[in-house]
Amino acid sequence: MAAPTQLAFRTVKGIGILDADPVYEPLAGFERPEGNLRCSAYSPCGRYFAWASPEKVTIIDPSVGHVVSTIPAENVFELGFSPLGTYLITWQRPSKDENGDAVRNLKVWQVVESPDSNGADRIVGSYVQKSQTGWNLQYTSDERYCGRVVTNEVQFFQSDNLSKVWNKLHVEGVADFALSPGQNHSVAVFIPERKGQPAAVKVFLVPQFGAAVSQKTFFKGDKVQLKWNASGTTLIVLAQTDVDKTGKSYYGETTLYLLSTSGGFDSRVHLDKEGPIHDVTWSPNSKEFGVVYGYMPAKTTIFNVRGVTKHSFPVSPRNTILFSPHGRFVLVAGFGNLAGQMDIYDMEKNYNKITTVEASNSSVCEWSPDGQTILTATTSPRLRVDNGLRLWHVSGALMYNEEINELYEVCWRPQSTTQHPMADPFNPLPTPHPSALAYLSTKKAPVKPAGAYRPPGARGQLTPLAFRREDEGGAAFIRDGAPAGGALNGFGRSRRREVPGAEPVEEYLPPGAAPGGGVALPPGVEQPEKLSKSAARNKKKREARKLKDGQGEEGPTIDRSPARGEKNTDNGRPKGHGGEGHHPRKNGHHQQQSNGAASTKQSAHVSAAIDAGAPTAQEKKIRGLLKKIRAIDELKMRLAGGEKLEDTQMKKIQTEDAVRKELDGLGYAG
Repeated sequence: MAAPTQLAFRTVKGIGILDADPVYEPLAGFERPEGNLRCSAYSPCGRYFAWASPEKVTIIDPSVGHVVSTIPAENVFELGFSPLGTYLITWQRPSKDENGDAVRNLKVWQVVESPDSNGADRIVGSYVQKSQTGWNLQYTSDERYCGRVVTNEVQFFQSDNLSKVWNKLHVEGVADFALSPGQNHSVAVFIPERKGQPAAVKVFLVPQFGAAVSQKTFFKGDKVQLKWNASGTTLIVLAQTDVDKTGKSYYGETTLYLLSTSGGFDSRVHLDKEGPIHDVTWSPNSKEFGVVYGYMPAKTTIFNVRGVTKHSFPVSPRNTILFSPHGRFVLVAGFGNLAGQMDIYDMEKNYNKITTVEASNSSVCEWSPDGQTILTATTSPRLRVDNGLRLWHVSGALMYNEEINELYEVCWRPQSTTQHPMADPFNPLPTPHPSALAYLSTKKAPVKPAGAYRPPGARGQLTPLAFRREDEGGAAFIRDGAPAGGALNGFGRSRRREVPGAEPVEEYLPPGAAPGGGVALPPGVEQPEKLSKSAARNKKKREARKLKDGQGEEGPTIDRSPARGEKNTDNGRPKGHGGEGHHPRKNGHHQQQSNGAASTKQSAHVSAAIDAGAPTAQEKKIRGLLKKIRAIDELKMRLAGGEKLEDTQMKKIQTEDAVRKELDGLGYAG
């Protein structure tokens, strides 16, 4: 029976190690450390597991949980192992000594102390490393060499002697590098755009640094990700700009390139959907890779080592692609701001889809070393609630669930695929842990989405008459107690404002007042025309002038109907025709109480006043000519000010004499 897979997790309170399928139990013999533990890591070979406390770094054997070694390194913020677990690398915050010199904060330690050493030579090497980004040394897979980037060069060391630089690769402006895995040692370096020159990625053989065996230059490359395949023969370059100058994305533009270490091939990978590249990853067989690209819903495609399309999956909202360690299965998922769905495909069976798993709010997703289990976890600080980890079988079944308060990180123990030969994962299917069954029993069944709201007219149904407008066949609303001859206001009759307990209001109200804030008019009276402020002011002036002219011709007997809200008074008493006053009624209008003869006489007087106040044709012509004179004077002033006038404006000035003669002929003496 193969050794069980294992995972380790770090929380706010401490560190735990769990043996996974098939036991799902904490590691026996391991005493869980507690306290402020800032970082932890497995060695790439899986031999060791280490964590850092404020006082020291502890290294254990994860197979049994026993402590192997402790390193007296204080306040370590980052730690890592060399590929074979021979060396431990630690990084501390940059600081200065008493003389003001920078302290060497990057240190390389021997994991297991030599029997003949006295403890003084356990530190293999130390350096000043200010940036936490890219802090670690990079080793070749056999640990023969390691390298680090400094200003304008990549320095190489022999792993057992870090005090002396073994070789240098001098590249002006180098910003990043990546050592290849595999037996042939190659190094890829990235040079960003500078001084108008394009960015470049160059591949060199170690230690033959005289000329690059392969290179690719390109614009739109402020930063890159360099991804070697497992055999170290082909390199993927994912180039990205900080700003998208087209304005289509907040996160810059992305492009994809392929380079071979033999120098026989370099090309840009052409993607047939516009948008950013969300993820790219190599298959463990080193012969193909997958890319998720394009605006959402994104497209996922499998390419061969030459960048030729092999298969495209259905378009869906996804941004992550992961191959299983044996390369048989591929997982295409959507995390982050997406729903957390994971599609699992069997690449050996014509890319058939096996299942879709719902893993919402997941921030960690990894295949187990045996290629049959998928780890998903919700971690802090991205999400501080519902933290925990779940293990899923490749068939889509939940195998294990554990809720963990403030989970910071979780990862599988690295193991070789030779320890877990690929068997049929579906026959037989494993039995879920009781924690998975308990979680599934509390999970609510998915609710079918209700869909978008559709009004009755879009459902193939008729709108009920009660909700139709009156002009579309709906019933009119009739106010209780309304008079039979009341006017309609909008659709149906207007609603009366009623106050409970108060006396009922009469049908007609004083001038300017009506139920509901409007003006109620008696039956048969038309609504007066609404005028703007300027139109009302001009109308008032005209009426005053007409009234004045009419009084001059007809005498003081001419009387005007008072405007709304106005009263003609004599000694404080309202005055009307025939000794009768104007009594306001509750409908807002004045009712004349004089006899028919008096009304006829008043109408004749008002008509005469209106005729007397109307402008004649001669007056209208004089006003038009005066308007022309004013326009000509304005043009003359503009001309005197040095402004250049149009030909039509100059001709208008020349007509001044003719206009003035015409005014004199009309008798105007202004």
